[in-house]
Amino acid sequence: MNIKKAVVTAAAKGQRNLPMQTLIDGQGNERSVLAVIIQEALRAGVEEIAVVVHPGDADAYGKLVEGSPAKVRFIEQKEPRGYGHAVWCARDFTGADSFLHLVGDHIYVRGGAVGSAQELVEAAAAEDCAVSGVQVTRENLLPYYGTVGGQRVAGSNGLYRIETVIEKPTPTEAEQSLAAPGLRSGQYLCFYGMHVLSPAVMEILERLLAAGGRVTLSEALAELARRERYLALIQAGRRFDVGVKYGLFEAQLAIGLSGEERDVVLARLLDVLANREAASGARA
Repeated sequence: MNIKKAVVTAAAKGQRNLPMQTLIDGQGNERSVLAVIIQEALRAGVEEIAVVVHPGDADAYGKLVEGSPAKVRFIEQKEPRGYGHAVWCARDFTGADSFLHLVGDHIYVRGGAVGSAQELVEAAAAEDCAVSGVQVTRENLLPYYGTVGGQRVAGSNGLYRIETVIEKPTPTEAEQSLAAPGLRSGQYLCFYGMHVLSPAVMEILERLLAAGGRVTLSEALAELARRERYLALIQAGRRFDVGVKYGLFEAQLAIGLSGEERDVVLARLLDVLANREAASGARA
């Protein structure tokens, strides 16, 4: 499996402007969230990227990727029929190829030379099948994520053969259907927001959409697990949702503390905390 294409979804009503926000990357350069996401894909060996956007947003997004070494195109999601539909809108771009999929409101921070997307792409190439990134997640966070259940792949480090996928399960559903060996009670494998997907996903989405209504990606992934070998990889590092309160701030802090100017960022953070404590003492 040779992954050279990536699909980034950024068309949802509450997601449209999030990739346009800016922060300082690990090298001290100002970048948009979209540029950081594209860089994540490039580190994984991707050469072509399709960004699925809301109608009319392509020009604004295009300005954010000027000068990018990647070949970036923009595809409009003409109608809001769900996350699965947004991915399906890139079907002509992906064609018969497997592809990396990232969401447009998540930033990933991980120490070391290998990025999260690169780790996932390398696992998919080694296993020659679709692989989704997951993290071990507490039961109280299940309402926010698609969740998988399955069995460990013998002799592997953090790989599970996916048997079941449920979008935002209840604790009862998770306990009954989403157990994963090796996890503590109340812990589950939840999607990390990045996937390497086979062309079969587009076929499945096409059929689901033909029935009408909105379609989630998890619905298609549940069927993918029944049709072919499909794995989950427990990934290290942290993901930050820039669409939640303080999400961009947390992402910026994490990037700064893991970047080339870590000592400068840490010194300034300590200075802010010290000044706050001094101000609190003066008021007392």
